[in-house]
Amino acid sequence: MTCLLAGCATQGPSSGEAIGQTQRGVAAYYADVYQGRRTASGERYDAAALTAAHPSLAFDTRVRVTNLANQRRVTVRVNDRGPFTEGRIIDLSRRAAERLGMLESGTAPVRIEVVR
Repeated sequence: MTCLLAGCATQGPSSGEAIGQTQRGVAAYYADVYQGRRTASGERYDAAALTAAHPSLAFDTRVRVTNLANQRRVTVRVNDRGPFTEGRIIDLSRRAAERLGMLESGTAPVRIEVVR
């Protein structure tokens, strides 16, 4: 069982996650109710951190997220799994969403690119 858990908590991009890999879709951000709850990586969610949830990228992968509506960008670190809503590709911390200018709308069309 320990080996399986260690395999899930890989560090950085795996062989299938090349630097420069991109995806397009919709981003959302965590509701305030999740503050302090454990993420899939075991860390506690911190709304002030620049973190994100992605369904398959390895924990600690860094991705550049670009809001395609206003071209604002932020780099975040993957530390959780999700989103679990069809059509969404990433869930962002509140601070990351603020930097992207998407707090009012709640979602935004984005491009994500693996940078590390």
